[in-house]
Amino acid sequence: MSAKTTKRDEGSRIPPLIRRNTIYFALTQALQQAEGQLSITFGAIMVTRLLGSASLAGIGGSLLSLSRFLVAYPTGKLTDAYGRRAGMVIGLILGIIGGIMLGGSLVVSSFPLFLVGIVFLGLGWGAGQQLRVAAVDMYPPARRAEGLGYVLSGSVAGAFVAPVIIAIAEALGRRTGSDPVSLSWFLMPAVLLPAIALTLMVRPDPKAIAANLERFWPSYEPPAPTEASQLKVRGDLRTFIRDKPKQVAYIAYATAQGTMTMMMTMTPLVMSHEGHDLAAISLAVSIHVVGMYLFSVFLGRLADRIGRKPLLWGGMAAQAIGAFMVPISPLYWIATLGLFLVGVGWSAINVSATTIIADTSEPEERGRAIGANDAFAGAWGILTPLAGGFVAAAAGMTAVGIAGMVMALLPLLILGRLREVRPGHYE
Repeated sequence: MSAKTTKRDEGSRIPPLIRRNTIYFALTQALQQAEGQLSITFGAIMVTRLLGSASLAGIGGSLLSLSRFLVAYPTGKLTDAYGRRAGMVIGLILGIIGGIMLGGSLVVSSFPLFLVGIVFLGLGWGAGQQLRVAAVDMYPPARRAEGLGYVLSGSVAGAFVAPVIIAIAEALGRRTGSDPVSLSWFLMPAVLLPAIALTLMVRPDPKAIAANLERFWPSYEPPAPTEASQLKVRGDLRTFIRDKPKQVAYIAYATAQGTMTMMMTMTPLVMSHEGHDLAAISLAVSIHVVGMYLFSVFLGRLADRIGRKPLLWGGMAAQAIGAFMVPISPLYWIATLGLFLVGVGWSAINVSATTIIADTSEPEERGRAIGANDAFAGAWGILTPLAGGFVAAAAGMTAVGIAGMVMALLPLLILGRLREVRPGHYE
């Protein structure tokens, strides 16, 4: 995938329509982030309360990953056919349904209802990941990672939406005698309904922008159509897997997501056992989320300037260090700093891998290509939270940290397949 890009493309201002759509998507990302944070903060705690045991503490994270695995590729096909907004709106609606079910599961003390609710939440979260496709659709190749960074950075503000929800729920719980955890979930529609409205305000659909970038970026000169590019439009899962840059992106993102899921699932439970309250746990998760998104724009610009591959290296190193730090000390701030580094490493890998896939995909197949990426990550993430629980029970949390560090470095075995001759261009 190549395109002629001028100096003006690289340094010009973002066109007003693209800027407006980017702001809408960044705000949507901020609001959508709340459902993920609540699942991280409460998942293992809810399982322990409903079952009276921590042996299945990681099942919530595993089911979230399973749901993402099931929905990711079909949603990509949907958005390739009908546009990115359709998949995102469906995801937000599923998130609302899942949140209400999760709140109800504590009210009626039903573990099966918890399982169904977490599946719906995961389906919604997985479908909502098409927002990343929408972000890269709206920018030319030379600024693609930067555009993704702008949208992802919305989650920095979103990192503090969940703590506000929890604080409101705790205040309501004290006044009414209700459970603040269930109340937090019942407040989800107040967050996700505005996100639906913002998504519907985006005009035109990002897929249409991607197909006609020169109309929105006057200095962008599209590449001439080739027989190879026409064949790519008809690409399916097998052709995606055979593509070497995509192979590296898929494996790097899956291991990064698996490492992060395992560490996020286990750490709140450990903090709870250490006596930290919900507010402190939520703050740690928020700091982790800040690490995931605070540097998105910087990392995006860096990927556009020095290349996607060097950023993969840096992301793996940060995740490995963070995963090892999380369990080595009972001190709250040591574990929180480790979670922060895990998030920063994930951010670098997410920006790099998503942009590599976009670089090597036509707009008509991009939803499926990135959907496949999310499906592989979801499949790997099914195992890692449960594995973390079993490893912790058998050998302690330090062993979980070592396992996370090793997992974060696994893509080194295949990174040599990615031959990036210059940023966004591959042999």
